[in-house]
Amino acid sequence: MINKKEIVAMLLAGGQGSRLFALTQKKAKPAVSYGGKYKIIDFPLSNCTNSGIDTVGVLTQYEPLELNAYIGTGGFWDLDSLNGGAYVLPPYMKGETGNWYRGTADAIYQNINFIDNFDPDHIIVLSGDQICTMDYDKMLQYHKEKGADCTISVLNVTYEEAKRFGIMNTDEDERIYEFEEKPAEPKSTKASMGIYIFSWPVLKEALIKLKDQPNCDFGKHIIPYCHEKGDRLFAYEYNGYWKDVGTIDSLWEANMELLDENPQIDLNDDKMRIYTRNFSLPPHYIAPGASVKNSILADGCVIEGEVENCVIHSGVKIGKGSVVKNSVIMKDTVVRTDCQIDKALIDEEVVIEQGCKVGEGNNVTVIGYHCVALENATVEDGAMIYPDTILH
Repeated sequence: MINKKEIVAMLLAGGQGSRLFALTQKKAKPAVSYGGKYKIIDFPLSNCTNSGIDTVGVLTQYEPLELNAYIGTGGFWDLDSLNGGAYVLPPYMKGETGNWYRGTADAIYQNINFIDNFDPDHIIVLSGDQICTMDYDKMLQYHKEKGADCTISVLNVTYEEAKRFGIMNTDEDERIYEFEEKPAEPKSTKASMGIYIFSWPVLKEALIKLKDQPNCDFGKHIIPYCHEKGDRLFAYEYNGYWKDVGTIDSLWEANMELLDENPQIDLNDDKMRIYTRNFSLPPHYIAPGASVKNSILADGCVIEGEVENCVIHSGVKIGKGSVVKNSVIMKDTVVRTDCQIDKALIDEEVVIEQGCKVGEGNNVTVIGYHCVALENATVEDGAMIYPDTILH
């Protein structure tokens, strides 16, 4: 038995992220880059550290190799303590049988023994594909004050947006009396963020009871089951920045929002600092004659051309005469001389040869991992180019 924990985090990081198309062909959605130096999974991992949660099970499944190597023992997020840590938990064989994770709740069910090892009072279930800076300890204190069996973090959305979410209808004490999944006519605008705190005995009982439910999921199965059983369910209202970057447009917008005069998310907040894996690159370099306006430049960049309204990740090189606008250029991509790029998401280790034109600024143009655009190639506005493609 490892030291007893008040709370253990279970981080769901196995998502395929199919709506990100080319960007998630070779990596899970939580491993997608964001903001110049981060990956999406840095946010929930850092939130755990900032909230005093030192034990995190990371449930991986789809294309796990990059994510597993990236997280390692969790040291970059200060999660490699003697009595805790970040534990990567892929599906595994048990006896003569074994299954992939078949739903968000099934992933937790298959790791009951891992959780029991810490004998926790509470479990917090987190999504690995959201960008937010949230103090989970405040939510835990609320959960305990209410005497809740389950607390669901909610965000107030517009009436139209509410039709796309699981909606929590609550009384004056914030106790949930009704749960509606994607209602045609919402009764409230309190949308579930997919962040839950459960008392562990309550969740464990529900997981075991529903273990044979196909594709067992929290929103569709566990929450309704607990509600019907009469468990005390409460909504915890979160008022900070939250972004589900599940689509190309939302990922591009989330990056561009960092360039606003007063960004909604403060990456310089010492109390909620976002930690990431540090690759110890040299400082960025802006060459004589180059121009950089309203942009984020990460370590190791070399800018010889013109960059405006862009998020440029580490190790990117942009050659003389090239003009890059309104774009996100990810790690170790090379843009040669005299290129024109407007409103693009370009993945890692792409090479854009001399004289290429990418996009026209109307729709987001996407170029996947390890592509090469040969000299003078044109990538049409809004195109989706999958990994390892050679563009003529």
